[in-house]
Amino acid sequence: MAAANAPITMKEILTLPSVGINQQFITFTNVTMESDKYICVRETAPQNSVVIIDMNMPMQPLRRPITADSALMNPNSRILALKAQVPGTTQDHLQIFNIEAKAKLKSHQMPEQVVFWKWITPKMLGLVTQNSVYHWSIEGDSEPVKMFDRTANLANNQIINYKCSPNEKWLVLIGIAPGSPERQQLVKGNMQLFSVDQQRSQALEAHAASFAQFKVLLGSLVSSFYGLILSCSLTCNIIIVRFLGMRILLFLYHLQARALMLDNTSKLHVIELGAQPGKPSFTKKQADLFFPPDFADDFPVAMQVSHKFNLIYVITKLGLLFVYDLETASAIYRNRISPDPIFLTSEASSVGGFYAINRRGQVLLATVNEATIIPFISGQLNNLELAVNLAKRGNLPGAENLVVQRFQELFAQTKYKEAAELAAESPQGILRTPDTVAKFQSVPVQAGQTPPLLQYFGTLLTRGKLNSYESLELSRLVVNQNKKNLLENWLAEDKLECSEELGDLVKTVDNDLALKIYIKARATPKVVAAFAERREFDKILIYSKQVGYTPDYLFLLQTILRTDPQGAVNFALMMSQMEGGCPVDYNTITDLFLQRNLIREATAFLLDVLKPNLPEHAFLQTKVLEINLVTFPNVADAILANGMFSHYDRPRVAQLCEKAGLYIQSLKHYSELPDIKRVIVNTHAIEPQALVEFFGTLSSDWAMECMKDLLLVNLRGNLQIIVQACKEYCEQLGVDACIKLFEQFKSYEGLYFFLGSYLSMSEDPEIHFKYIEAAAKTGQIKEVERVTRESNFYDAEKTKNFLMEAKLPDARPLINVCDRFGFVPDLTHYLYTNNMLRYIEGYVQKVNPGNAPLVVGQLLDDECPEDFIKGLILSVRSLLPVEPLVEECEKRNRLRLLTQFLEHLVSEGSQDVHVHNALGKIIIDSNNNPEHFLTTNPYYDSKVVGKYCEKRDPTLAVVAYRRGQCDEELINVTNKNSLFKLQARYVVERMDGDLWDKVLDENNDYRRQLIDQVVSTALPESKSPEQVSAAVKAFMTADLPHELIELLEKIVLQNSAFSGNFNLQNLLILTAIKADPSRVMDYINRLDNFDGPAVGEVAVEAQLFEEAFAIFKKFNLNVQAVNVLLDNVRSIERAVEFAFRVEEDSVWSQVAKAQLREGLVSDAIESFIRADDATHFLEVIRVSEDTDVYDDLVKYLLMVRQKVKEPKVDSELIYAYAKIDRLGEIEEFILMPNVANLQNVGDRLYDEALYEAAKIIYAFISNWGKLAVTLVKLQQFQGAVDAARKANSAKTWKEVCFACVDAEEFRLAQICGLNIIIQVDDLEEVSEYYQNRGCFNELISLIESGLGLERAHMGIFTELGVLYARYRYEKLMEHIKLFSTRLNIPKLIRACDEQQHWQELTYLYIQYDEFDNAATTVMNHSPEAWEHMQFKDIVAKVANVELYYKAVHFYLQEHPDLINDLLNVLALRLDHTRVVDIMRKAGHLRLIKPYMIAVQSNNVSAVNEALNEIYVEEEDYDRLRESIDLHDSFDQIGLAQKIEKHELVEMRRVAAYIYKKAGRWKQSIALSKKDNMYKDCMETASQSGEHELAEQLLVYFIEQDKKECFATCLFVCYDLIRPDVALELAWINNMMDFAFPYLLQFMREYSGKVDELIKDKLEAQKEVKAKEQEEKEVMSQQNMYAQLLPLALPAPPMPGMGGGGGYGPPPTMGGMPGMPPMPAYGMPPMGGGY
Repeated sequence: MAAANAPITMKEILTLPSVGINQQFITFTNVTMESDKYICVRETAPQNSVVIIDMNMPMQPLRRPITADSALMNPNSRILALKAQVPGTTQDHLQIFNIEAKAKLKSHQMPEQVVFWKWITPKMLGLVTQNSVYHWSIEGDSEPVKMFDRTANLANNQIINYKCSPNEKWLVLIGIAPGSPERQQLVKGNMQLFSVDQQRSQALEAHAASFAQFKVLLGSLVSSFYGLILSCSLTCNIIIVRFLGMRILLFLYHLQARALMLDNTSKLHVIELGAQPGKPSFTKKQADLFFPPDFADDFPVAMQVSHKFNLIYVITKLGLLFVYDLETASAIYRNRISPDPIFLTSEASSVGGFYAINRRGQVLLATVNEATIIPFISGQLNNLELAVNLAKRGNLPGAENLVVQRFQELFAQTKYKEAAELAAESPQGILRTPDTVAKFQSVPVQAGQTPPLLQYFGTLLTRGKLNSYESLELSRLVVNQNKKNLLENWLAEDKLECSEELGDLVKTVDNDLALKIYIKARATPKVVAAFAERREFDKILIYSKQVGYTPDYLFLLQTILRTDPQGAVNFALMMSQMEGGCPVDYNTITDLFLQRNLIREATAFLLDVLKPNLPEHAFLQTKVLEINLVTFPNVADAILANGMFSHYDRPRVAQLCEKAGLYIQSLKHYSELPDIKRVIVNTHAIEPQALVEFFGTLSSDWAMECMKDLLLVNLRGNLQIIVQACKEYCEQLGVDACIKLFEQFKSYEGLYFFLGSYLSMSEDPEIHFKYIEAAAKTGQIKEVERVTRESNFYDAEKTKNFLMEAKLPDARPLINVCDRFGFVPDLTHYLYTNNMLRYIEGYVQKVNPGNAPLVVGQLLDDECPEDFIKGLILSVRSLLPVEPLVEECEKRNRLRLLTQFLEHLVSEGSQDVHVHNALGKIIIDSNNNPEHFLTTNPYYDSKVVGKYCEKRDPTLAVVAYRRGQCDEELINVTNKNSLFKLQARYVVERMDGDLWDKVLDENNDYRRQLIDQVVSTALPESKSPEQVSAAVKAFMTADLPHELIELLEKIVLQNSAFSGNFNLQNLLILTAIKADPSRVMDYINRLDNFDGPAVGEVAVEAQLFEEAFAIFKKFNLNVQAVNVLLDNVRSIERAVEFAFRVEEDSVWSQVAKAQLREGLVSDAIESFIRADDATHFLEVIRVSEDTDVYDDLVKYLLMVRQKVKEPKVDSELIYAYAKIDRLGEIEEFILMPNVANLQNVGDRLYDEALYEAAKIIYAFISNWGKLAVTLVKLQQFQGAVDAARKANSAKTWKEVCFACVDAEEFRLAQICGLNIIIQVDDLEEVSEYYQNRGCFNELISLIESGLGLERAHMGIFTELGVLYARYRYEKLMEHIKLFSTRLNIPKLIRACDEQQHWQELTYLYIQYDEFDNAATTVMNHSPEAWEHMQFKDIVAKVANVELYYKAVHFYLQEHPDLINDLLNVLALRLDHTRVVDIMRKAGHLRLIKPYMIAVQSNNVSAVNEALNEIYVEEEDYDRLRESIDLHDSFDQIGLAQKIEKHELVEMRRVAAYIYKKAGRWKQSIALSKKDNMYKDCMETASQSGEHELAEQLLVYFIEQDKKECFATCLFVCYDLIRPDVALELAWINNMMDFAFPYLLQFMREYSGKVDELIKDKLEAQKEVKAKEQEEKEVMSQQNMYAQLLPLALPAPPMPGMGGGGGYGPPPTMGGMPGMPPMPAYGMPPMGGGY
């Protein structure tokens, strides 16, 4: 069957690999699909993730990094459920996440493992464990609730599904298990049915189940049934009739029940669950299922129910689809929908189909082919009843004729009720027509019975909604009976289809109800009219916007304005807010308000609509301002103040504002300076602040001009405004300009106030000075004092000079300036010369005592009396800074002036260094016991006083410097005055390293003199060890070894207090080692209290080896002594002799290591044994192995084992045994306790080919893998196989296997090979190894044996196929067919192609969906590969279009008898024109006549012409005419010319018919005249629409004396023949009797037309009169409104509205003729100028 005609359509929605899903994750455990919304895939590589595929956007998958064992998407929403096993337990952790909200909804940890779970409802998860079933709601905080325990029949079953009935009262759990041992591939199905109400279970044997609900007609009762659908296994032969007495109660007329289906490979059962006795029930149904022989082991994996069409879909694992009717269990369709196994399905509820996912990753959608399923059932299945029922249920086409025929039969049998039900359920409403209503209306009503029409309508109401015609007819009946409430109920229940006609009908009884109907029917004009009648104008706009309707808004506005002005404003505003703009011009709306003097309303409207402030609204902005400036100036002022408008006529508005007294607004609008000057002087009527703000809008020049005018007019009155303006806009105007303005008018007051506000923001010195000047001149002394005190920016010199010149009575401003900027001498001089001594005292005492020295100095320069100065100083006392005061007095040689002051401070306890410095200088100058002062006074500065003493007495300077530790100064003064003894004593006492460095520096010219004094005087006098140590350290640091030795010998060897000092002895020896090695041995012998080990190490470093050996021997450091002999002297003999002398283990150990380094291995081992030293065993082992001294090594290792337990020792001992072939000791050793690393030892022995020893080790540690390869090396193959079996390692198996193959031990090799080929990665390696050695038969035997393995994989089957293709061709096809689903098809395709096995290659291409290659292979190698049915299936699925035409050529050449069958299969894909061209060129066009007939419905020109050509040749005029009528795409004139001279009359009639269709009327009529086909002539003339042809035909009939034809032609061509011509011809030719019927008809028609014209004219006259009357009423109202128009504001004339400077009369309003013109002072013109 062609796919296009199949009742079920399959479509590939997507492939999972195309969205990035790896093939390995397309399995039942990794892929879930809970509904037709989402697919969820769990990936574990390259990282753990979950992929969510939205079926609405399949190519945009959502991938999230999530680790879980299972993931389920909610059927309806973006909620993800995750399950993961808790590590280390058998418990599962469950979590539910909302992906959109990115939040976790719930989580729970199950106490046992969940083996299967599923969303059974959008709010409920079903959880299946090993023992029980739970339900877990995602709402609230509830935990999983146990529903039931699993029955025994589900033990050891793999759970594959779990379902719940819609009302959650029935549950079914489904599992599968392996089949019987003799037929394991036939999977067994088990399930458990559970009743929630009964709390009981039923065990069943079935593979699939699904619940369903449907309605069936049981007599007069319509019942609803809920069903469970099951598919049974082969062993289920008993039909279950009763299920534990489960029953569902009746409610009204709806019976709730359960239906159960059982399905095995042979039967399908439909059984009702819970039927109640005495109530309508569903009769059990059953049907057969047939599996093809190739699918004998197939079984159902899923069952889906189409609730849309009430169909059952049974899907098997191998891709078979069975379709059954749910109500009758009738078989409808069976086909294979997927070549790959299907493991997952889901219902596609929206289309009534299902989704399926196969192992290749295809997501397939199966849907009902609505166009073909009903013809398929009625035609091929010949099940008319099912076809009709399914068409009614699913509203499907294809059963129209059957339904109509049945309806007519029922009507003829007066079964009106059944006929009504049939019409109500008719598919696609084919019987719900006016004809059906008329038929019921025509039935006479029997007394006492319900009229059939009402029965029909009642049936329709119970079944659904009436169409428009039915609604109108039923409503007409109801309205006539005045039962309006029925209409309201039906409309509320949406039982009627609303229409405008229905609204008109209902309007006669209820306007509100009619309005609802109009709205539903979208009768927009009627809805608007209804709203207008109800005065709900706002709803008109809302409704019009919703439906896109445009009413007459101007008329509506005028209507509202008459009664409700405010409502009119609201309506106008609503219009202005409409999308697309206001439908009525704003100016027109405004004029409507102004005509009625509604200025406030007009203003309110304009203010609202002009809010956007657009340029095109400039005129309207001007208009609203003009109106209000004349009538309501305050309103205009508010409008202008809000700044709503910016595009109006500003000069015009400015003039009106000036007239209205709104001066500030006029200032804002004037743009000329004279106008502004004229208005601005009215300051009495302008708010000052507004005027100040106005200045901010002017340019600086204009602003200054206006300010000058204001100052000229009224300086005193306007000064404050000017000052405020200058303050506000000083930056724009310029501060200098403002200052010049005030200075121009000599207004220091204004300048003072202006600069006072600006001062804090300015740093300009000139500004600050001018402010000080203005303040001084206006008498603001306090402000002058403040500014001089606080400001940092004025010019101090200039200000000082100004203040001195001003001679203010208050000197504080001058004091501030001079004090802050350092003019104290000038201030002092000014105050002293002006006799202002009081201010001098105040300044020194209160303002700044710190400047008192400067004041004193200036007073001394001004020769002020000393008494005043002393009194001034004493008045300040401690506040006076002493240092600058002393400096000032010292400069003037008046220091003694301060003696009394300083002594007074000292007596008060002053510790000020400057006080004591000054006092010390006075004592030194007076020579009043200065040494006592210098040594006892702790407060003076030594540097200052010492510097003061240097020139007077150097010894006093040394005293001062020593007291203050002034090192540099003391050194300089002693060097300068040759006081080296004092210097040496000071340096030794100081013990300062930096000072020693300085004096001992080689660049010091006085170093030798200092050293002599240190050695001869300073150090011998010292008794302090620290001083001696510091001196020695200094000599060492200065690198003076000889001087140091000299110093130390004097201290250490000459019996001083430091002779036995440990450190000094060390230092003496170390210095001698460094400077004079010849003295070292003497020092060693003479000294005893030194650090022997340390000094010995230093001697070694200095290469004084004998001295070092002597030191170590003196201190009994034997190890260090022997190390000197070994490492430095390099004499092993002396070292051995020394070791024998001391007999210490540590000494022998050092000797042993040296011997080992020198390669004396045996001697070294003997020394190690003497030393009993096991610490260096690693080195001994390494050297022994390098020199092959294993006998001595055994002795050493045995000694070492007694001291340490090291794996290395035991391991090396075993290896040494092996090297000297002492295998017996090895066996004994490993049996004893040891810590050897036997694995490493064994590997080492194996690597060095010591296989016997390695075998002992591997056997002992049970390393079977290594033992196996070792035995292989020893040629012990049977033992190697046994060891490999124990190792069970792929690597070991391969090594043993390959060795056996090389040794031709094929039996053992096969044993190994079976354990290798189960690993995919190793199979190819084994195969290549066998083939490279020519062992083909043995390899095939091995692979064949591997097929029966439990772990046999795809690679084994594939590799065997490749081997068959290469070496045993006869077995290849059988192998491919048996194991097609377990083969790696691409690999086998390559093998078959290489070996040229074309039949098998074709079969493989088909299995792999490579239909293009399959078709090409068949055509290229047809003798071997072609088979007609197979090729048809292939070619229908190819993707390359060119292959279709290649197939046509192929069949034409090799199988022409089957070409039509091929073309019919490809009909929907072929270019029919190209096919016809191919066959025409080949000369076999007739061969494809059936095909062309089948595709002629496409109306292809080439097909039509080819068929027409064939019909002409066959003289089949009936088919030719039918072809011409139905298909017009061909060369019509060419065909007509070809057959117009045909010998057959019917052919010539066809030619005339063609000419008629082509519009060649004359040729058609002429051809028909020749054959006397007068009827054809008349029909052609009538259809031509030409008067001349019809009248010529009349003349022809008269000439031929065909009177009857003449009369007939008059009626046939009635519309074309002119009456006068017809009557004239009839009268002249005496045929009036034949023309009289025509004359009667003509008179009747024309009299009717005249009556219609008269009627239309009368109605038009009535309408004109009514319109004139309405216009008069409107005109009278306008005349009444015109009396109010003089109150409106005059406006300037618009362009084109009259000449001159006056105002012309306004034009009359559009649509209102006769309106009198308004006076010149009336409203502005309402024309197009707005």
